[in-house]
Amino acid sequence: MEGIGIKKDLKKGIYWYEIAANNGNMISIHDLGIFYLYGIGVEKDFNKAFELFKQSAEGGNLIGMISLGFCYERGIGTKIDKQKAFELYQKSANLGSKIAQYNVGNMYGNGNGITKDIDKAIYWYEKSAKQGDKDARNKLQHLRVENGRIYIL
Repeated sequence: MEGIGIKKDLKKGIYWYEIAANNGNMISIHDLGIFYLYGIGVEKDFNKAFELFKQSAEGGNLIGMISLGFCYERGIGTKIDKQKAFELYQKSANLGSKIAQYNVGNMYGNGNGITKDIDKAIYWYEKSAKQGDKDARNKLQHLRVENGRIYIL
């Protein structure tokens, strides 16, 4: 897709992603979902993006799980289902994804689809921040100011 050493050709790039996806490559399946979500080299299609993320997640792809959770959280290609979003983020967070850990922290911090729990939000923000997630660090700074707490990162 980058065209390193050759002329950039989105159509050829999509073609090769589709070949890899058809051969079961979960990363390619996920990436095709991204292309359909944002209309990169293909016509924007939220339903197709959702189905590709679902296939990638069911194939065990961590980023696929997070993207599928995002679809459920925002209602992209499906009905909004905050509980499913939370379950997917939680599973990915438990597997060590700093992005998912941040998302779980947000859901707890905002009471978004689950019962608001600042202590659990802090727990997940800390896990994410310890892996270098800057957004999680910012959330902790904000919570420290709001609640007068000190966090060790």
